[in-house]
Amino acid sequence: MTLEEVRQAVAGIPGGIIKVTKQQMGPPVGAPVSIEIAGEEYDQLASLSAGIRQTIKDIPGLVDLKDNYNSGKPEILVEVDREKAALLFMNTAQIANTVRAAISGVEASKYRVGEDEYKIRVRLREDQRLSPNDLEKLHITFMNKQGKLLSVPLVSVATIRQSTALADIQRKDQKRVITVTGDVQGRLGSQVLQDVKSRLASFALPSGYTIKYTGEDEEQQKAAAFLQQAFVITLLLVFLVLVTEFNSIRVPFVIMLSVLLSLIGVLIGLMVTLTPFSVIMTGVGVVALAGIVVKNAIVLLDFMKHIREQGLSLEESLIEAGKTRLRPVLLTATSTITGILPLATGVDFDWRAFHLVVGAESADFWRPLGVAIIFGLAFSTFLTLVVVPTFYALLEEWLLAIKNAWTRLKTRFLPAD
Repeated sequence: MTLEEVRQAVAGIPGGIIKVTKQQMGPPVGAPVSIEIAGEEYDQLASLSAGIRQTIKDIPGLVDLKDNYNSGKPEILVEVDREKAALLFMNTAQIANTVRAAISGVEASKYRVGEDEYKIRVRLREDQRLSPNDLEKLHITFMNKQGKLLSVPLVSVATIRQSTALADIQRKDQKRVITVTGDVQGRLGSQVLQDVKSRLASFALPSGYTIKYTGEDEEQQKAAAFLQQAFVITLLLVFLVLVTEFNSIRVPFVIMLSVLLSLIGVLIGLMVTLTPFSVIMTGVGVVALAGIVVKNAIVLLDFMKHIREQGLSLEESLIEAGKTRLRPVLLTATSTITGILPLATGVDFDWRAFHLVVGAESADFWRPLGVAIIFGLAFSTFLTLVVVPTFYALLEEWLLAIKNAWTRLKTRFLPAD
């Protein structure tokens, strides 16, 4: 059965709230569509929530739309008229205690049976406390100042009416909040959320009331900010290690070019495989690539540096390094790609049944990570063998030209010693 068939089968069950979702992979996140409406008046928030749900309810792919507004349970209010009570020399405590004793009861005494003790609670019979009309028949018995016992009907000193009370009030940043949530089916959550934002762009809000998109969208924004910082720190650490190793800034600068080349491969891989861009898993793959792809450029340029010290020209050393290090570069890249290939294709091995499983349950979760690393590494490996040596040769020529120009300037304008 599909999710929609299950949802239709369980729809209309009285007294129950049933939510049908597919199994979630990865860390827990909020709802794909989560809208926080903040303000002061709870009745106004409830009205805005209903209006928002009515506005976005027909967006394709949006299901199980609801909010966390709880209108509360019905209650009976007994409002005492203090002036009338004072004329009869009564107080609110006497009235409240009588109503409480009639409905909830009071503990009159206790009795023991052996070592067991039982409380004796006294209250009206069940047939005398079934409806609000029964309270209207209730009398308040009290002693006046002259010591005379009096009995006054409750309705003569109080008003009895039915009402409802909020079960709870959600607050955030010192403001009352109602959250509208919805799940996504058949479409990407980002696409549905974009449609929701477009619909609500013209939604009229009273002064002092705001709308904020939270849930999965908020978690993705936090994850994206963290991964951006992690990517920058990774690049700085790799660059620092390379500068320490090569004792130069020029060579590490050329090597870091392979990281940018890998990003082109990641985007091409996502488009070729029709894999949605996952902020978390694709982002982790990009961060991992920053430390993986540089090894090919390191192997190539390090060998070029050694053979150039033997007297070869720049062009000869680059060609010789490319021919000699071609096999190690291809072997390391191929072994890495082959190891990650099952992660991207969802291939698993069932040890209980002893056979291969294609399309494992967690394949959709790990697929963006595998695709990012495989295509990024494959693309950067190919370009590393072509673009990195070419860029290094151009950089050497530019630096040599700048050096010669500076020498000519010094010779022309500065006097010789």
